[in-house]
Amino acid sequence: MVTDVVRLKTSDKKAGGFLHTHIGCHKYGIVPNALLDYARDSVMLGVFDSGFGGLTVLKPIHHLLPTYSTIYLGDNARTPYGVRSQEEIFQFTLEGVRFLFDQGCPLVVLACNTSSAQALRKIQQEILPIEYPDRRVLGVVRPASESLTKLGSRVGIFATPATVESAAYIHEMYKLNPTIKVTHVTCPRLVELIEAGKHDTDETNDLIKCCCEALLDKDERIEEVLLACTHYPLVESIFRRHLPESVHLLSQGQIVARSLESYLTRHPEIDSRLEKSDGRTYFTTNGDDISGLASMFYGEEIEFLHVNLGSS
Repeated sequence: MVTDVVRLKTSDKKAGGFLHTHIGCHKYGIVPNALLDYARDSVMLGVFDSGFGGLTVLKPIHHLLPTYSTIYLGDNARTPYGVRSQEEIFQFTLEGVRFLFDQGCPLVVLACNTSSAQALRKIQQEILPIEYPDRRVLGVVRPASESLTKLGSRVGIFATPATVESAAYIHEMYKLNPTIKVTHVTCPRLVELIEAGKHDTDETNDLIKCCCEALLDKDERIEEVLLACTHYPLVESIFRRHLPESVHLLSQGQIVARSLESYLTRHPEIDSRLEKSDGRTYFTTNGDDISGLASMFYGEEIEFLHVNLGSS
């Protein structure tokens, strides 16, 4: 059971800045009851990630759709997902989605490539029609694949082992462009280093250098490179340092934000249900105070509330 609660910063006009609430027991741990009631009533856009990485997607969403209220959930306690089994990834992702649905979110974006590659389809096809027919879950693989196939014919992808194993990007891009050449390289331990705050160390630099050399050894004529893990843009400058200037380096934040904007335009029945009052709510499964590190990555102050998911 959770014993510490981190104060949550939000722009909730009802609460007036910081939420000061009574704390009660809940299936997700010890959570301010008023906050959970507020979230359910607000019908926010949900964003889920295995840790900090989804902040690189959330920030462009906030920039492009500034009035949309959001709930962010980072499963920092069980990160990284990229080295776990497909069943674990599915189960953890489903627990995160269900938590956000429990807060009233009609739409959830999986800002985690591993979750999008290993769990999204099963959630969409087997869970939503039976349990949540009026809810939707979107991923990041499809919009990124569409952008890549429009930009070049020789594409490199840095990703977690689970994302590479799924071959999700290869399948999506080949459907869009059967002649495209796709080269994958895994970046083992990189997510762990970022989550530990070791993003600016020799260890991280050396790891990324090796990954870039491995990619260029496989295809020295690479034109476009995608950082296919939402943690990786947090160290994008190091990737840039070790890739030729001629290589176009992409991260997913802007791509996903534009895709989400387009989706909401095409689905007014979902858009009309979303609150547009600038609400910002952040949850983590990590019992430690990660707000300082998250704020550094996001570029603005963020404070998290701790919740339990399953065995986290």
